[in-house]
Amino acid sequence: MSAERLYTPQMLAAAVELANVPPLTGADTHGSARSPACGSTLELDLRIDGQGQIANLGMKVRACAVGQAAAAIFARHAKGRSAAEIDSALADLTAWLESGSAQPDWPDLDLITPARDYPGRHGAMLLPWKAASEALSSANAAG
Repeated sequence: MSAERLYTPQMLAAAVELANVPPLTGADTHGSARSPACGSTLELDLRIDGQGQIANLGMKVRACAVGQAAAAIFARHAKGRSAAEIDSALADLTAWLESGSAQPDWPDLDLITPARDYPGRHGAMLLPWKAASEALSSANAAG
């Protein structure tokens, strides 16, 4: 697959959305993730509502366009999600990437589907869900 087919205009447009998701000051919890395959990193700040769901988020992403687009897709649809929903999505995404199972039920994943054929990009695709899982786990442990 050529780079033109991997980096679609829609994927690149999603990556640009991260300018609207800057790190948060006064966040309730933080999470981070790193892809060992490519070195991409993501730092996530979360505000949690009274029901333990994501109320707001901010990110600092150092990743390729695929990782940036994945982070933007996460940011679009993470609000209102619980730790259980994030953990379930992470498990489904991992299975989708590793074993070719059905595409998970997370909106807009079609934007990064072309990267599924590039195993070196899988770690970058999972960064936001891994960081959110870490952040929500530490928030639940704290209180």
